[in-house]
Order: sequence, then structure tokens, then C-alpha cells
Amino acid sequence: MPKSHQLPPIKSASLTLMNFVHAYRINILGVIMGIMFGFLMSRAGATTFDFHAKMFLFEDMQLMKVIGTAVVIAMLGVFMLKKFHVSAIATGNEVDFVKKPYQQGLIAGAFLFGVGWAMTAACPGTIPAMVAEGKIGAVFSLIGLLLGTLAYGILQSFIANNGSYKDAFKQ
Repeated sequence: MPKSHQLPPIKSASLTLMNFVHAYRINILGVIMGIMFGFLMSRAGATTFDFHAKMFLFEDMQLMKVIGTAVVIAMLGVFMLKKFHVSAIATGNEVDFVKKPYQQGLIAGAFLFGVGWAMTAACPGTIPAMVAEGKIGAVFSLIGLLLGTLAYGILQSFIANNGSYKDAFKQ
């Protein structure tokens, strides 16, 4: 009977962990960045209903200042990425900024997004952080977000197939 090549348990576990981290490094980085984003959103008050209500009633502009700061930082970041032709971490390809064409439903979609944000005091970025904080209302917002995304996908497939239900789900 041939002798099996077995490593000591510690060495085997170490190699398995290294292999896992290497194979899923981009996913791990995404989870870490998502946790950091959620923590920062929570600390900034973006997951608190009262901050949203006061912002929309123009009583307290703390959240608007946070959003404005994020927009300015994002603008500077995009400018720097374009200027220095930065490569993506995941693929190594140069980060590309393709301008999307205007779509007819964009204004209505933006209005619907704003109404949903005002009603739930949550945008898609803050909903996971709110769920992680244990806010039960965020679970309903998450369900609505998922159903809305599903409805959008079905509607887009329907439109792409010239209004035919028969071919809308074949892909």
C-alpha cells in the first residue's frame, strides 16, 4: 500500500488558510471595506431615522454635510484615478470611466428613489448597516429593495424582448 503524503496538522491548516485567502482575497477585501463603510455610515448618523427626518425638514444639516463631504471626496478620487491612470486591484486593468447614455426613465427612477429614501430614511448603502444594527424596519426596506431590483430586472428583460413574456425569462 503506497504511503500517503500527509503534512502535520498545523502545517496543513496553515496551507489551507493561505490557499483560501489567496483564492478569495478580493471577496475578503470587499467584506472588510463593506464593514468599514457600514461602521462609518453608522458613526456619521446615516443609519438614524432622526438625522434623515431633520435633514429633509431642514432642521439639522449634519447628514447633508456628510453627504456633501462624500461627494467632494468622490470627485477628487475620480479626478485622481483619471489623472494617474490607476489600475484596479481585482483585475489589474486600468480603471475606466465610461459615460452612460441618458435613459428615458432616469428622471422617474431618481424621483422614485428619493421618495423611497424619504419614506424609509434609508438608501441602498445604509440598509445593510441598519440591519446589522438590529433595526427591524430596515429588514422591510431590504425586502423592498430586493423586490424592486427583481421587478426592474424582469421589466428590462420584458422591454428588451419587445414586450414578449415568452422570451423575457430565457437567458
